[in-house]
Parts: sequence; C-alpha cells; structure tokens
Amino acid sequence: MIFDLILRNAAIVDRAGLADIGISNGRFAAIEAGLAATGAPEEDVKGRLVIPGFIETHIHLDKSCLLGRCNCEKGSLDEAIGEVAKAKRGFTEEDVYARASTTLEKAIKNGTNRMRTHVEVDPRVGLTSFRALKQLKKDYAWAIDLQLCVFPQEGLLDDPGCEDVMLQAMQEGADVAGGAPYMDKDSHGQIAKIFAMAQQFGTDIDFHLDFGLDPAHLDLDEVCRMADATGWGGRVAIGHVTKLSAMPKADFEAAAKRLANAGVAVTVLPATDLFLTGRDSAFNVPRGVTSAHGLRARGVNANISTNNVLNPFTPFGDVSLIRMINLYANVLQVGAMAELAGCLDMVTSCSAKILNAADYGIAVGHPADLVVLDCATKAEAVCEIAQPLFGLKRGVRTFTKPAASLHKPA
Repeated sequence: MIFDLILRNAAIVDRAGLADIGISNGRFAAIEAGLAATGAPEEDVKGRLVIPGFIETHIHLDKSCLLGRCNCEKGSLDEAIGEVAKAKRGFTEEDVYARASTTLEKAIKNGTNRMRTHVEVDPRVGLTSFRALKQLKKDYAWAIDLQLCVFPQEGLLDDPGCEDVMLQAMQEGADVAGGAPYMDKDSHGQIAKIFAMAQQFGTDIDFHLDFGLDPAHLDLDEVCRMADATGWGGRVAIGHVTKLSAMPKADFEAAAKRLANAGVAVTVLPATDLFLTGRDSAFNVPRGVTSAHGLRARGVNANISTNNVLNPFTPFGDVSLIRMINLYANVLQVGAMAELAGCLDMVTSCSAKILNAADYGIAVGHPADLVVLDCATKAEAVCEIAQPLFGLKRGVRTFTKPAASLHKPA
C-alpha cells in the first residue's frame, strides 16, 4: 500500500497499545502496529495520545472579542444581552469576519477541527453576521468543518419580523435551527416554531434552554415532548440547562430519564454558567454548572463546550476545549480516573454524536483528521491540560505547537 504519511507509535484514543497510522489521499488507510515502510514521510509521536480532534458544538463566533465595546459591570445575563444588542447594531460583515476569524484561528491552534457556531439573526442585525460566517466557513474549510446555527437571541415571537429573517437565513443555507425560548413570554410557542423550521428544512435543532437556578419551570419538558411528537430524537441539543444543577437527586434523575428517552442531548457551558449564575448570592454561591457526567451515567448524551469568548457573557477565554474540561472537572469535583477520562469524551466523541458526524474517529476509511496531545492517556490529558502539538485535517497539517523545552545551563 502507498501512503502519503505514516505516524509511528501512536497511543490512539480508546485503543489498547501503540499503533502506526498510515494516511493516503486524505483518509486513514491503515492502522496497525509495525506498518511496513514505503518510502513515505514518517513521524514518530513517541507514545503520545492521538485523538480525532476536538469538537466545539456551542460557541458564538459572531459576538466574540467585544471587550472594549461593551460595559460589563453587573455580570448579569440581562446586562450581557443588552450590551451585545447595542453593540451588534454597529456590526458589519467585515467586522464580524475579522473578530470571528481571530477566534476561529485560536480554536484551530488549540486542536478543534469541527465546530457548530450559533449566529444571531433578527430585524436589527439582519443577516450581517450570518453572511460573514458563511464566508468564514468557506475560507477555513481546509482546517475545520463549521456548522452555522441561526437563532433569535432577543426573542422570536415577541420580536416582530424576526421569524422572516430566520427563515431567510435557513433558505440561504443555515445548517441548524436554534432558539432561546426564555426570551419569549410564550416559550413553548417559540419551541414549536423552531421545530417547525427544522422539519421544513430538514435540519438539527439546538436550543439555549433553562438558564437560571429555579427548576420549578422547565422548558426541557416541552422540548422532549416535541422531540417525541416529531420523531426528531437524536437531532436536538439543549445548551446551558443550569436549572438541572439546582435539582435534588430524584428530580435530576427524572429529568435525565426524560432527556435520554427523548434523545435530547445536553451541552454544558462551564465558563459562562459559572460567570453569570449565582450573582444574587452573597455567600455559599452556587456554581450553576450542570453535571454532564451525571447525565451521561443516566443515558443522556452530554458534552462540554465554550459558548462565549471575550465579551460580556464571558469576558475571558482562549477557545481551548482541553482547558474547558479541566475547568469542568475542577468545578464538578471529578476525581475518579474513569470519570476524568470520560471528560475527554465530552469534547470529542459525545460532541460528534450531537453533530451526527458519522465519519468522525480514527478508523480506516474515515477522513484523516487528528490531533496529537502531549500526554499518553485520556485522564492525563484532562488533569494536565495537555497541549496539542500538531493536527491534520484530511491528511494535511493545519497547525504546529511544539512542546516547550528547557534550556539548562551547561
């Protein structure tokens, strides 16, 4: 067999022992120990962990890098929505593209090679951000597969004209229909509208849902009901869902059962949820971060993502998913080795299921997408925030970050 590249001595994620990886025509062509040399270029990764790449399923490229344009004094959700709403009235396609590309390049260099970004559309910003990100998607296809999820951050039913803008975005090729039901007085009405759009255009659904710490009212129940009624199970994700973090164990388990049975996935967003929730507490401040591994243990597909970067929703961030799962593990007090290893799944294989990415993974015939981490095991990756050393997209190197080295005196 003729290869374009051979990686030697790879600790392939979820595979015992070390193996060589042969790549040909942008795909994995052979995966086995002791591949015969063919004259192709070779690189010895020396037992380091090789993963198919990180997957970001919930991020807002269009409103990243807004620090300096917005006030961030209260740190509340209402303030963040209001400040960004004012800022986006001045967005241009060039401005959105510039900020989004800065953030996207950070993600690529931190090992992310698939992403779903949420994009705000409404009568004020129109399709400005959406069209900028459509161009970004095309321009960076060499390094990352990008899905665009359009959604109404300021409400759908209570914002006249917003539905028309969303439908136009769907007609122009949006990949996913998104929603923020808590922004409308009739949250169930918005949920129904988003399901109808998804059915009309044959897309997946991704909601911002149940943000807050009072679990008395849950929109996730209606989402699960609609997923069952429409047969859209396995194609629906809900993000934040911080109300689950405020539930007694029995209620949490009941909610998890509903989600699992309906095929509704959950995306936990540790940085934003920590920053925005619990602002009214003077002591014993609640974390507001839902247990993704607790949901997974009960049959729910749950993952972890970044959400916002350098804006009033989250005024920090470097788009590093390995850092995000380390943060999550600290906040949720994850210590068991198996659960630590499982945190890596929540930015890789679990996220791939949310995107319904059937061709994800290091397997013969799949696209040769991979990232080499500076560690040997999944648990080490999480505990040590192991840095990506280099990555390939369809067999072509997309970034290189050499490991740090000491210069000891002679």
